[in-house]
Amino acid sequence: MSDHLDHALAQAVLASATRVVRARRLVEVEDLETLAAWADLHTGPAAGRWDALAQLGGQGTPKVRDHCLGEIAIARGTGVVATSNALADVLDLRHRLPLTWAVVRSGEAEVSVARRVAKLSRHLPLDCVGTVDLAVARVIAREAGGRVLAVAEAKIIEADLVLHEERVEVERRRRYVGMSRTDEHGLRTIIARVEAGDAHWVDATLARVVELIAPRHPDAGAQELRSIAFGWLARPAELFELLVEHQQPALFDSATDEAEPSRVMAMPADLLDALRDLDLEPLRPRTVLYVHLHEAALHGTPAVARVEGLGPSTLNGVTGLLAGCKVTVKPVVDLADRVRTTAYEHPEALKERVHLTTGGDYWPYAVNVSRRVDYDHPTPYTAQGPPGQTGTHNSGPLGRRHHRWKTHAGYQARQSGQGRYAWLTPHGLGYLVDHEGTRPIPEKHARMIIDAPAGLDLYPGVEIDLGPDWARDSRQS
Repeated sequence: MSDHLDHALAQAVLASATRVVRARRLVEVEDLETLAAWADLHTGPAAGRWDALAQLGGQGTPKVRDHCLGEIAIARGTGVVATSNALADVLDLRHRLPLTWAVVRSGEAEVSVARRVAKLSRHLPLDCVGTVDLAVARVIAREAGGRVLAVAEAKIIEADLVLHEERVEVERRRRYVGMSRTDEHGLRTIIARVEAGDAHWVDATLARVVELIAPRHPDAGAQELRSIAFGWLARPAELFELLVEHQQPALFDSATDEAEPSRVMAMPADLLDALRDLDLEPLRPRTVLYVHLHEAALHGTPAVARVEGLGPSTLNGVTGLLAGCKVTVKPVVDLADRVRTTAYEHPEALKERVHLTTGGDYWPYAVNVSRRVDYDHPTPYTAQGPPGQTGTHNSGPLGRRHHRWKTHAGYQARQSGQGRYAWLTPHGLGYLVDHEGTRPIPEKHARMIIDAPAGLDLYPGVEIDLGPDWARDSRQS
C-alpha cells in the first residue's frame, strides 16, 4: 500500500473516531433528556399518601414523584439508584447549569464530566451556582476532564466560602471504611477516609509489619508486602504476637537523653511488655461465612465455591480464607423442601431458604444480594385467606424502597415456580426474574402468569421436551 493510501486511510480512521465520539455523546444526551421528559410527566402533586415528592436535584430543580422512579429504571434496564442519580444530574444541568448543559447538548463535551460537576455543585444555593456554570461552560469543550473538574472545584469553594467551611466540618463526620466487591481473583479493594494523623500511624505500622514479614515472602514486591501487612491489622491477636516477638529496645538520643518512640510506632514498648502474658484468644475476630459449594466438589470434582459477600473462589481460596480459624460447620439446607407457615411473618428458617434460592432482591434488575432486606409476599397476604400463604411458594426478598413501590405504586407480581417471579409495571411492562436474571416478556405472558389460578405455575412460550416415550405412549392410548 502506498504512503498516499496509508495517509488517506489514517485520516479516515481519525475522522471516524471524532464522529463516533460525538455520536456517543449525543446518545448520552438523549438518554438524559428522556429521563428529564419522564420527570416532567411526574412533577405534579403526589398521587397518594405513599407517593412522596422527592427532591433529587439541587435547589431550584422540580421535585419528582417517588413512585415514578422504579418503572423508568426497569425500562432502562438499570438499578433504581443509578437512574435516580442520572435524573438528579440532568435536572441540575437543565435548571442550575444551563450554560454548561447547552455545550453538552451540542456534543462538544463529555456528558460524564458535566454530570460530575452537577453532583459536586448540588449543595450550592441557586443564586451561587451560576459562578460555577459560567466558569465550566468556558472550558468544558476545550480542556481535559481533570482540568475541568479542577476549575469546578475551585469555583465551588469561591461561590460560598462560609458554606464551604461548614461542609468541611460536616465531611469530618462522614469518615468511613468501605470495601469493593470481590473480583474474579478473590481480591477486594479497601478504601478508608480517615484523619490525616490516623493515616500516618496506619502507614507507620504497615511499614513495621512489612519489615518483620518480608523474610516470609521473599518473592513479594513492595506493594504486595504492604497488602499482606494490611491483612495483619485485621488479626490483632496475631499482630500483637508478631510485634511482641520482634520487640526492640527503645533507642536513646544522645543529645536529649530521651528515648525515641518504639519502632513499632503505634505500639509503645511498655504496652508490648504488658501483652506478653496476656491471653490473646478473645481478640480473635468472629464472623459467619456462607460458602456455597456443589456436593460434587466433596468427591474430588473440580468446582468453584461462592462465598457470600466475597464472591467466587477456588477450594484452595476457601481453605486459605479459613486458615488458622476455628470453624463451626452448619447443616446443609435442602432447597428441594417446601416450607409453609400460617403466620404473616417469615421465620428465619424460611428466610434462609428464600435467600439461598433467589440470591437477593427479586426486583427487576436489582443489584442487592444482601440478606438485609424485607421478605415480601408476591401474592399479597390476606388475614381472611387460607392457611399456608407464607412459604417458599410465595416469598421473595425486596429492598425497602422496592417493597414500598410494589405495595403502593401499582406494580403486580407473582411467584410462579421456585425462585421465579413475573412482574407487571403500572404501564404494562412485563418482566421475568429467575435464576437466569431479568428479561422482558410480553405483557400478555406476564398477565397469564399473574392471573393464573392459585397453585398453577405457567410457563408461556417455553417448549418442554417430554421425550419419545411420551409420544409413543400417547399414540397407543
